Amino acid sequence: MERLTSPARLMIVSDLDHTMVDHHDPENLSLLRFNSLWEHAYRHDSLLVFSTGRSPTLYKELRKEKPLLTPDVTIMSVGTEITYGNSMVPDHGWIDTLNHKWDLGVVKEETAKFSELTLQAETEQRPHKVSFYVDKSKAQEVTKELSQRLEKRGLDVKIIYSGGMDLDILPQGAGKGQALAYLLKKLKSEGKLPVNTLACGDSGNDAELFSIPDVYGVMVSNAQEELLKWHAENAKDNPKVIHAKERCAGGIIQAIGEFKLGPNLSPRDVSDFLECKVENANPGHEVVKFFLFYERWRRGEVENSEVYAASLKASCQPGGVFVHPSGAEKSLIDTIDELRKHHGDKQGKKFRVWVDQVLATETALGTWIVKLGKWEQSGDERIGCNTTVKFTAKEGEGLVWEHVEQTWSEESKLKDDSSWII
Repeated sequence: MERLTSPARLMIVSDLDHTMVDHHDPENLSLLRFNSLWEHAYRHDSLLVFSTGRSPTLYKELRKEKPLLTPDVTIMSVGTEITYGNSMVPDHGWIDTLNHKWDLGVVKEETAKFSELTLQAETEQRPHKVSFYVDKSKAQEVTKELSQRLEKRGLDVKIIYSGGMDLDILPQGAGKGQALAYLLKKLKSEGKLPVNTLACGDSGNDAELFSIPDVYGVMVSNAQEELLKWHAENAKDNPKVIHAKERCAGGIIQAIGEFKLGPNLSPRDVSDFLECKVENANPGHEVVKFFLFYERWRRGEVENSEVYAASLKASCQPGGVFVHPSGAEKSLIDTIDELRKHHGDKQGKKFRVWVDQVLATETALGTWIVKLGKWEQSGDERIGCNTTVKFTAKEGEGLVWEHVEQTWSEESKLKDDSSWII
């Protein structure tokens, strides 16, 4: 969050499973649509927050499986853990808050008396969260009796039932809603309260997100019965909370448009990049546009024409250089000629490209340095590079690529010099 010196234009706080991530979308198209929109239009002045029921272990597993962007803030374990940045630095103030009237040993002792409760995996048991599975028909009865028992033991807890099977026991001050309220209060104290905040969810443990004052909310079209029921009983007259017509990340994009929170046309929804112009020089847009074109070129979804090759070369400085992850150097013009040989080589294959953490800095008037992560997925293999691009603004030509340098990402298990083009 420290990268922003002023209030975020938009802060998106989104659940992951069945909200940002559509597990019924094998190509991850709705997620990739959101990714390109975020990196093109929002990354530079907005905040992305993931709020998930997953523990850190399962969250990291999901990151390996799906093309997720890197968030500025990660709220995990149903709002009991808040971390910041790439290194996921924990918020110790939040930990202190949760310790009030909480005793993990007592919770374990009392829950052991309920045969209806089945303990979830060890990875899901956290310092401020104990998680079980329970049959839907028994959930209400168990929740009521367990609450009474824990209250008698002097604890102040919250029991959340979601997903038709998951039962989580947390400190009363925990939960996705309280974690968001804490985050907003912290940003406000720093003079950085976001101009707008959009909360996104699909299940019962997301309901709290929509209860925070002055926050917009979207329940994605595939929202579960428990969340729709909560909405009907508690928020049906709140114009700031909508039930989207689109699934998962598509519903988030829809909400951005409906609430007029900013641009909502994803670059992935633009068919011809030669027609895709932005009014002001936007290095982030150029990077997103190029690597999306690169994906379509290799998938054979754009024509192998001289027009495209000429357009790419015209956007490069004649003496521009590309430094390959292997350390080899070649001209940008030669790199485009190399790319032409690979037209359609991924046709009919599960091949996708996305960029992450696109951050541009104007180092001198008309000169920009853009840093980003660039990722390719081909089948089950994923490969990534840290990328630095130098742009210069030329009158009448827009932004020109002057220098590109790539090094293998530490997160990339595969490092194949021979198959990497740019």
